[in-house]
Amino acid sequence: MQLNTIKPASGAKHAKRRVGRGIGSGLGKTAGRGHKGQKSRSGGYHKVGFEGGQMPLQRRLPKRGFKSHLLKFNAEITLAELDKLGAAEVDVLTLKQAGLVPEIAKVVKVIKSGELTKKVALKGIGATAGAKAAIEAAGGSLA
Repeated sequence: MQLNTIKPASGAKHAKRRVGRGIGSGLGKTAGRGHKGQKSRSGGYHKVGFEGGQMPLQRRLPKRGFKSHLLKFNAEITLAELDKLGAAEVDVLTLKQAGLVPEIAKVVKVIKSGELTKKVALKGIGATAGAKAAIEAAGGSLA
């Protein structure tokens, strides 16, 4: 085998379809574009979602829903994660240093998922009703 004899695998390469190159090619005259109309012209096509002047679907349907841009500042932590942390006093800074909530978080809330066995005092952290009951049952407090 020499460099000048190397060839691509059979079927790996195929000639591009050349349109508008005479009757014998099978794609002469109209070059596969059919007769007349906007789609046959060069540069003639519509934007995505255009329905020929009819009110487009995305404008016929009602606007619905809302996603607050402040959501990215909210974080949540489970009872199980609090238990694993093992700190007696917990605030937002402690959770950020432990890597349990992102640095961008401003509001942190404890949710009832898992068990809490240790006594934990929360400072500046919210909790759901179920989580609050579990924290107080373990001898902890919320401030």
